[in-house]
Parts: sequence; C-alpha cells; structure tokens
Amino acid sequence: MQLRGTSRRLSAWFSRRPAWVPDVLLALFVTLIQVQNIADYSAFEPVARPITDFGNLGYALLVVSGLVVVVRRRWPVLVFAVTGGISLVYFGLGFPDRLSCLGMFVALYTLAAYGNGRRSLQIAGIGIAVLSAGWLIAAADIEPQAAVGWVFFRIGMSVISTAIGESVRSRRVIAADAQLRAELAERSREEEARARVDAERLRIAREVHDTVAHAIAIINVQSGVTAHVLDKRPEQARDALRTIEHTSSRALREMRAILGVLRDGDGREPSPGLDQIQELTDKARDAGLDISVEQSAPPTPLPSAVGSVAYRIVQESITNVIRHVGPTRVTVVLAPGIDALRIRVADEGSRDTAKVPAQPGGGSAKGRGIVGMRERVQLLGGQLDAKSLPTGGFEVTARLPLTPVGSRL
Repeated sequence: MQLRGTSRRLSAWFSRRPAWVPDVLLALFVTLIQVQNIADYSAFEPVARPITDFGNLGYALLVVSGLVVVVRRRWPVLVFAVTGGISLVYFGLGFPDRLSCLGMFVALYTLAAYGNGRRSLQIAGIGIAVLSAGWLIAAADIEPQAAVGWVFFRIGMSVISTAIGESVRSRRVIAADAQLRAELAERSREEEARARVDAERLRIAREVHDTVAHAIAIINVQSGVTAHVLDKRPEQARDALRTIEHTSSRALREMRAILGVLRDGDGREPSPGLDQIQELTDKARDAGLDISVEQSAPPTPLPSAVGSVAYRIVQESITNVIRHVGPTRVTVVLAPGIDALRIRVADEGSRDTAKVPAQPGGGSAKGRGIVGMRERVQLLGGQLDAKSLPTGGFEVTARLPLTPVGSRL
C-alpha cells in the first residue's frame, strides 16, 4: 500500500512538473553518457591524446556540451553552435571519440524539431557541412586509420538527427493544421446554426407581423362600423361583430400555427397559400373594399414557398389599403407562368378627397410592411416594386420565380 501511494505521488508530481524538468534530466543524462563512455576508454585502444591532457580539458568540453542541452528549446541555434564548436575543438585535439558528440546530436534534433522549418533546415545543413569539412580535415593524419570510421559516424548521425527532428516537426504541423481545420469546421457549423436560428426568428417575426396587422386592420374598421350603426342598423352591427369574431379567431389560429415552431412542432397548420386568397378577399370586402381578383390556373403546381409568399404579399397590400386609404376599389392579379408567378395589387386611392394618406400604400417610410414583403421576395430570388400611381392610388407588383432560392420560408 505504501509503495502504491508513493507511485501515485510520483505520478502526480510528473503531471504537474515544470517545463524545464525534462531538459534538465536530459542534459544530465547526455553529460553522464559522454563522460562515462570516454572514461571507459581502454588503455589498449590507440588514441592520439589522452582525455586527461591539458588539465582534463577533454572532460570539461564533454561536460559543457552536455549541460548546454538544458537551454536547447529556448536557444536551439545557439546550443547547436556551442556543441558543434566543441566537437571541432575536441576532435581537432585528438581526444578519444566514441559518443562525445551526443549533445550535438540532441542539439540538431531540437533545431529541426522546434525550429521554423526551412530556415532551421538551412542552418542545420550549413552547420553539418562545415563540421564535416572540419572533421575530415582533422582526420587526415588520424592514427590508426580505422578511427576515421567515427568521423563518418558523426556525419551520418548528424543527418539522421536532423531528419528525425524534421519528421517530428512536420507531424506537429500536420496535427496543428488538422486541429485548426476541426476548430474552423466546428465554428462554421455553429455560425450556420446561428444563421438558421436567426432566419427562423425573422420568418416568425414576418408571419406575426402580417397576421396581426391584417387582423387588427379589419377589426379596427369593423369596430368603427359597429359603433356607427349600432343604434340605427343593429343587423349590420351584428354582421360587423361576426366579422370581428371570425377575423380574430382566424388570427389566433394562424398565431398558434406560427408560434408552434417554438415548441415541438406537433399539430402545426401549413402556411396559407393561394387557395386561401378568396377567404382573404372576402374579409377585405367586409371591411369596405371593392375588391376584384383575377387569378388563372397555374400550368404546374406552385411550390409551397411561392404560394405562401404570394399570399403574404396580397395580405399585406390589402392591409395597407385598409389602414391608410379606406374604402376604395382594389384589383388583385395573380398570373402564374411557366417560370414565375406575377402578382399585382393596385388601389384607386381614397374616395374621400379630404383624406390624403401620409404614406401612400401603407406608410413604407414608417412601417415594416413593404420592407418585409421585399425581403420575402428577395429570399426567393424575385423582385418587388411598390409605387404611387399617377391617378392617386398605389401599386405593388412582384415576380416570384418558381424555383426559389434561399432559406425556407
């Protein structure tokens, strides 16, 4: 149990260790290997100069080239320069070779693995070329000749260390790129989801605006009629109250259908379409409009999105006439073609010359009616135009392509 507890404490310590601890341990290990490897050099092995010459200078060089590995991550170029220079001095003085260049191999690996790619490889390549030339020059009169093998060992291990470091760096870069692409993909999915939510909220806002504005406009007109004829013509007042009841009931049903998307979606009614234009115009007639509808049968079934937008355009146009013009003649034209549905809603203006609406056709400067219609049409890739007529009325025209683009409406 005590051994297990000690193991846990050691594991926890290593997981929280400072970043410099591995480099310190590596530097001590490299220094120990270099010194121990040379210290075991047999007296029977020929060597140009004993390691103890010049006051143990050889040992000092090995210790310095090993301990400098501590700062290999912070100054990789400097560590490579120091270890490479020490190797030239060490080999040039004829000290025993063996693994005396282990620190330099670690420095080359670090330079390639933690450098910036091409520049680090260029430094490593130039350094290896310079060191190779120095080693070969120093080995020109080496004795015995078999010892020249250590020169080629140094050159080969330098190249291998650099190649391993570059491989590690490349893998790290690839992993970082993959992580970045994953984060960008996740961010794009989140942005797309937010865009869909915003589009759905905008759709709901338009639907609520169109439904409520139309219902309130009709209720406002009918309530005024009721107040005016209640005492003189109770039957007409009763009809107006029935219209108010039917309009408010219809508006409530549409509101429940629209807001159903905020719940689980069960029991939602489909969006209104062109098949409900007749019901819409009947309510407009009850509100005092002299309205005529010119509608031809489509050559092909209309997409539901096109039918829904067409219904909303007619509804909003009629609502604007009721609110801002009053009783007048209105013409609604629905002309479906092979490639597009064309809509025209025009009124003749106010029949009361003393009543001049501040904003013809629905107050586009103050409200959101025409703006909302234009946004709906643009989402389908169509065009909408709303303008005053020379005769004093107002006209809304729209062209809705039968192959809509954009988000679901």
